[in-house]
Amino acid sequence: MSAIHIRKFGLAVGLTWALLYLGCALVMLTVGKEGTVRFFNSLLHGLDTAPVIRMDVPLYEVCIGLVESFVLGWLVGACVAGIYNFSLGMGAKIRKP
Repeated sequence: MSAIHIRKFGLAVGLTWALLYLGCALVMLTVGKEGTVRFFNSLLHGLDTAPVIRMDVPLYEVCIGLVESFVLGWLVGACVAGIYNFSLGMGAKIRKP
């Protein structure tokens, strides 16, 4: 088995999380509060999100959230790739006599 390139995998996960963040922002922008609540309630199996949804999010908070989502996604992706690569090395050591 081959190792995963840590930075590339981190970038892929970070960009995916950023796209999901932008998708959530687009939902909020296009369907209003009632549609947003309905959408997220259906994703969370009926959990009521109405008390925590805030529709008046300033643009600077959206930008900060987008950057935070990318950074956290990159860190998660890099950790997953690093742990996977580490486990490949450990498996090779265990299998060799």
